[in-house]
Amino acid sequence: MFIQTEETPNPATLKFLPGHEVAGAATADFPDPAAAGRSPLAERLFTIDGITGVFLGADFVTVTKAADKEWYLLKPAVLGVIMEHFAAGRPVLLEDASGGASGPEEKVSEEDSEVVAQIKELLDTRVRPAVAQDGGDIIFHAFEEGVVFLTMQGACAGCPSSTATLKMGIENMLRHYIPEVQEVRAVV
Repeated sequence: MFIQTEETPNPATLKFLPGHEVAGAATADFPDPAAAGRSPLAERLFTIDGITGVFLGADFVTVTKAADKEWYLLKPAVLGVIMEHFAAGRPVLLEDASGGASGPEEKVSEEDSEVVAQIKELLDTRVRPAVAQDGGDIIFHAFEEGVVFLTMQGACAGCPSSTATLKMGIENMLRHYIPEVQEVRAVV
């Protein structure tokens, strides 16, 4: 098994591509070990000293390290855990635990207003693919009084450029296509 790694805009985060489906159509964010109970893979990664976050994408695993640790020391252990996990055929997510996964429930629903439907469509078609390239995801929360509330996950959470991505990239694009959007704010 050959696992590729890619740097992300966040220097504390690396993206690992095992060449297998990881979370499928959904994503799963584990910002700490306590949240990892529904993912055997995330639980194993958190046993490595210095790992502070795990994000599972469609075909990648994004791992975040503590500031006082170095990738050249952590990377072999992370690669070993991912390789052993997939070689053993273990599940990435437990089937009865879907809390925290995102993606499918964000699809446009009949209850959505026309503006919310447009926002979700733009996020799904233009923003999420670009953010996934950097090892992360973006989650829509609400649209209230001209403000779109979003959460950055994976490599994008805590990334030095995430504020610029939200304000200069996503906010400008949404305002261009949807005049009702006045601002984008991060939900932490």
